[in-house]
Amino acid sequence: MISDASRDARPDRVRLGVVGLGAVAQAVHLPLLDRLADHFLVSAVCDLSPALVDRIGERYRVPEADRFTAVDALVASGAVDAVAILSSGSHGSVTVAALDAGLPAFVEKPLALTLAETDELAAHGGAGRLQVGYMKLYDPAVLRASEAIATARASGATIRAIEVTVLHPASERQLWQSRLLPPPADIPEAVLEPLVAEVRWLQGVALGPASAELGPLYSSILLGSIIHDLALIRTFDGDPLAIDNVDIWPDGEWPPSLGITGRLASATRIAIRWHFLPRYAAYREIVRVVLDDRTVELEFPAPYLLHAPTRLTLTEPDGDARRDTEVTSVREAFEEELLAFHRLVVDGTRPRAGIAEARADVVTCQLIARRRAEQLGLVIGGEAAMHPAADTGLAIAGTRE
Repeated sequence: MISDASRDARPDRVRLGVVGLGAVAQAVHLPLLDRLADHFLVSAVCDLSPALVDRIGERYRVPEADRFTAVDALVASGAVDAVAILSSGSHGSVTVAALDAGLPAFVEKPLALTLAETDELAAHGGAGRLQVGYMKLYDPAVLRASEAIATARASGATIRAIEVTVLHPASERQLWQSRLLPPPADIPEAVLEPLVAEVRWLQGVALGPASAELGPLYSSILLGSIIHDLALIRTFDGDPLAIDNVDIWPDGEWPPSLGITGRLASATRIAIRWHFLPRYAAYREIVRVVLDDRTVELEFPAPYLLHAPTRLTLTEPDGDARRDTEVTSVREAFEEELLAFHRLVVDGTRPRAGIAEARADVVTCQLIARRRAEQLGLVIGGEAAMHPAADTGLAIAGTRE
C-alpha cells in the first residue's frame, strides 16, 4: 500500500521511481506517466549516466536530491512507493533490490536471462508485487481476439496454427518522432565493463558452451523481441512443448532473419518469422490464429508510435459466404499496462504477466537456442540442457553429435 507520506489531494497517486532512462523510457513510459498524473508522480529517476539523469530530472520536475546513478540509493531514499525498471539487459538483481526494499516493481522484458534469477524472484516474499512488461497483453484488440478464439473453441473449433511475421526496421525508423536525447557519453568504461561481463556470464549459465556463439541471439532477439510473440501464443493456446526447427539467414549478417517452428501441447503448430530489415519503411507485426473454420488476425503498429491502432480482422463463415469483421482501437496498450500496475500497487490486483509467465518464456527461449545448437553441432550446457527433450531429437548437455 502507499505510504502516508506520499498522500496528497489524490490519495491513490503512486510516487514512482524510474530506473533506466534510455529510448523506451523517453519514448513511451515517461510521456505516459506524465499523462497519467492523477495516478503517478515521477518522484525519482536513476540511470548510469549523470547527464541523462539531470536532463530527464529537469524535464519531469524531479528534485535534485531524488536523482540517482545507483539503484540501491534510489530504493533506500524513501522518495518512492514503487519502481519502474526500464534498463537494458537482465533485470534480476535490480528487481531483487526493489523487492528487498518492500517496493512493488514494474519490470520491462526480459525479467531475467536465466531460470536461476526467475526462481530467486519467485521465492521472494514480495514476488506477488511484481509485474512484467508485456504490453500487448493489455491491447484491447488482443483482448477481443482472445474472446473470439475462446468463443470459437467453445463451439467445437480447434486451432490449427499460430503464425507470426515481424518486419523490424532500424531503430531510427521507429523512434524518429520521439525526439530522444543523444545517447549518453559520460558512463565510465569501468562501470560498463562489469555489466557486459555479467550478461556474458548469465548467457553461459543459460546455455553453457553454446553461449559463445548463441548468446546474442538468445538475449537480444529471443528474449529482447520474440518474447512478446511468445506471450501472445501462450495467451491464445499455451506455451510451446517442442521446437522443431530454427533457421537463421543470411550467413554472417547481424541481426539476421530468423525462422522458428514448433508445437504446442494441443498439437497446434507455431511458425515465427522475424526479419531485421534496416531500410524497411516501418515496423510491422502480424499474428494470425488459424482455426478449423475461421482466422483471427492482428496487425500491430510500431510499438513506440503511441495511440496508433492495432487492427483485428475476424474472418468467419456466414452461411455459404465469408464474413470479415475489422476492429480497431486507439487505446494505448502501454497506458493500459501502467494502469494495471497502479492497481497492483494500490490494491494488489494481479497483473496479466508476472514471474511465472516470464519464467515460461525463458524456458521457451532456451529450447529455441538448444535446437539451434543441435543443428550447428554445438555443445549445449547450462540450464538449457536440463529441459526435457520431448521428441525433438535434441542433443543433451555435454554431447556433440
